Amino acid sequence: MRLVLSLVLFLLSAPAGAFDLNDLKAKINDLSQQTASNGNSSQASGLAQFTEREQIESLRQALSQGAETAVSNLARENGYLGNDKVRIPLPDNLQKADSTMRRLGLGKYSDELVTSMNRAAEAAVPEAKALLLTAVKNMTVTDAKNILLGKDDAATQYFRRNTETALGEKFKPVVSQSMQKVSLAQAYERFAGKGVKLGLIDASDADLEDYITRKALDGLFYMMAEQEKEIRAHPVQAVGDLAKKVFSAVRGQ
Repeated sequence: MRLVLSLVLFLLSAPAGAFDLNDLKAKINDLSQQTASNGNSSQASGLAQFTEREQIESLRQALSQGAETAVSNLARENGYLGNDKVRIPLPDNLQKADSTMRRLGLGKYSDELVTSMNRAAEAAVPEAKALLLTAVKNMTVTDAKNILLGKDDAATQYFRRNTETALGEKFKPVVSQSMQKVSLAQAYERFAGKGVKLGLIDASDADLEDYITRKALDGLFYMMAEQEKEIRAHPVQAVGDLAKKVFSAVRGQ
């Protein structure tokens, strides 16, 4: 709103016939930068009332809450399968076969495979909890400040940088085990078998273990980002009085 008002004042104060498009663009950029700078300064001053220990402890409270909530929601039955935002679809190289098979009334094979893939992800995601909480404990003061003053998904990106490789190593063995537990291997064999007979796919045209592991991680980080945005937007929902106070100060509430 301040940017709009400033722009209006600039336009009103300029002499008639003096408008230059490049100059106008430059003024708009300057005003935008000033607004962003003022916003960051306000956030920083809000944090100044808290010690570094309080800042990092409040963030640990909030991030532990977000990580545990994301994991528990995904680990339940239909955590992936029943959520349109994170449901794992067939790999791209099987989509053509899926479309043709459905036209031929063989959609049950696709549905069975999709269900089995998502069940494997639901079985693997509990492995994430310990690694995520370790990343929270290892957070430095600098990490905390960058997250508190960062974008809405700054914490999620911190987790991704520090845990994604290790999480993949944890997830994949569970996915492999789940291939048998939830009959994923058999579901793929039935799907691929029909696709091969129709000349649509090669029987070895998908590495499901790697694919499911990657998509399971994408879904986890997506849900963590959603939790983070919610805590930032509504600090009163954060766990712990200190976390509520710090996030409220960052938002200027």
